[in-house]
Amino acid sequence: MHVTELTAFLVPLPLKREIKHASFTRTESINLLIRCKLSNGTIGWGEGVPRPYVTGETPEGCLQQLSQSNLHPALMQSASNWPEVIAICDALQFNNDSDDSRGCGSNSLRCAVELSLLDAFGRHFGQPVSAVVPHVAEAAEIHVRQPRVRYSTTITSSGAKSERISALKMRAYGFAQCKIKVGVDGQDDPSRVARIRRWIGGGVDLRLDANEAWRPEEVAEKMRPLREFGVTCIEQPVAHDQVDALASLRESIGVPIMLDESLTSRMDAERAIELGTCDLFNLRLSKCGGFLSCLRLAALARASGLGYQLGCHPGESGVLSAAGRHWASSVRDIRYLEGSYDRHLLTTLPTQEDITFRYGGWAPALDSPGLGVTIREDWLRQNAKAERTFVVEAQ
Repeated sequence: MHVTELTAFLVPLPLKREIKHASFTRTESINLLIRCKLSNGTIGWGEGVPRPYVTGETPEGCLQQLSQSNLHPALMQSASNWPEVIAICDALQFNNDSDDSRGCGSNSLRCAVELSLLDAFGRHFGQPVSAVVPHVAEAAEIHVRQPRVRYSTTITSSGAKSERISALKMRAYGFAQCKIKVGVDGQDDPSRVARIRRWIGGGVDLRLDANEAWRPEEVAEKMRPLREFGVTCIEQPVAHDQVDALASLRESIGVPIMLDESLTSRMDAERAIELGTCDLFNLRLSKCGGFLSCLRLAALARASGLGYQLGCHPGESGVLSAAGRHWASSVRDIRYLEGSYDRHLLTTLPTQEDITFRYGGWAPALDSPGLGVTIREDWLRQNAKAERTFVVEAQ
């Protein structure tokens, strides 16, 4: 069984509310969806969320890369089991003309294509995508089967009234963990975090995300008044081009540091480990190059004594939500888990299934073949801003 066709779609997904943090303000997400067709007609779907300020990718740039890449040698390989599917995914080579010194310039595209393959072959095998995990050699030490997972929530930068309503809703909904966006110009973070802590309750695990907002010399000063609210982590406090400075600041900051914008690839991960710039990796399927890459990065973190979370990009559809669910229900010791916001954030669900998390952030593992979600193709073709088909033929 081999791939015969890939079709790429660029799809705008409007958000129910504005998402604001120190790096960007967003009211919609333009996502890349890939439809994979196997030689027996089986269809699989994948998704990527290109973010120029993270990996340098744009939605249109992903289409261009796909059209310029010779994927035939990989996609013409036949697969009858998961190790052979992994070999196909690992053989994918994307043509990236831009400066890509960090090895992340095709990550969203790779994620979308890889997930479409895992979904299609999973459906063909009659097995969920999570069944691939035991076949990834590097993942042996982190593999576990869990019947359910628990997601955390996020409070973005907004007015005091909106934050109070959000915090009280999250408290009533029973979340155990919450991330607060900090570092936005004009915001008094100590007052905000104090209010949110009071409203959300003392039993909720609070962590902070600065989205590269601070200079290295001010991080310890910024964190000093925030530590008293029992925060358990600060995510990406400085810009990527200043991230090496964190190695000498970790002790003075006083809480664990998580890298996000500075953790996109194995090169980033190895540098962080070598220099000692962080305590945790924020892994996102699209940002880090897909399901398999994130497994390997989590294994690398664990072997190096570091922790990891599985994050998400605002605006992910049910395809990436399902992929994240398969990943999270198969990996041990995830420090924080983000995702499956679907109906809470998107004005329309592109999938027939609604796999939004339930009360308390809890959600069951998915056990249907492939990803376990179905794209509403009529809706997709009506709303896609671009569509391009690539036929895979013997050369």
